[in-house]
Amino acid sequence: MNVYEAVQSRRAVRGFTDEPVRVDVLERVLSAAAWAPSGSNLQPWHSYVVTGAPLEQLKKVAVERVAAGEPWDEREFQMYPPQLVSPYRERRSRFGRERYTALGIAREDWEARQRAAIGNWECFGAPAALFCFIDRGMGRPQWADLGMYLQTVMLLLRAEGLHSCPQMAWSQVRKSVEEALTPPVELMLFCGMSIGYEDPAVDYIRTMRAPLAETVTFVGDVD
Repeated sequence: MNVYEAVQSRRAVRGFTDEPVRVDVLERVLSAAAWAPSGSNLQPWHSYVVTGAPLEQLKKVAVERVAAGEPWDEREFQMYPPQLVSPYRERRSRFGRERYTALGIAREDWEARQRAAIGNWECFGAPAALFCFIDRGMGRPQWADLGMYLQTVMLLLRAEGLHSCPQMAWSQVRKSVEEALTPPVELMLFCGMSIGYEDPAVDYIRTMRAPLAETVTFVGDVD
């Protein structure tokens, strides 16, 4: 698989088989991902890979919390600006509309939307998960480094025939994650990532991307 194929085939998969993911494959992916760029080579990412019984227990705790209606943990970062402006507001709305329409869930059916959301904390059936932390003292440039690292991980997973789903939903139950993984106190959870083999029986809709002209401006001579 070349780089273009990896980029274009990478997507947030929300349906995995229970086929185990070999630890040596994950080690190979994460060893290579360490070469992702970061300002002054700070490498601000801290990843925990969880499989087997520990992951099943974490899934159980998270799902039980959400199903019982317990309040979500407050994120330690702001996921979206308080007021999304155009075109970002429309893109987010379109994603939600396409996602729940594909699941046959009406916009006003809050209970069904909640049931669908619970799939996040079940890792959509994936047998492996990565939890990415960052030091609380880091600034915005290091958060950008974190994004480049995670994208590198996801593309390398595609090269191994695996799929993934990055999930900031895990930050809403971050205290449960922290209890399970006991990271150093200076680390804060950014996101989780489900990892595994895609279940072809699960329907999905491919979210579209904005036209190039909306997001890229060429300056200078372009043949």
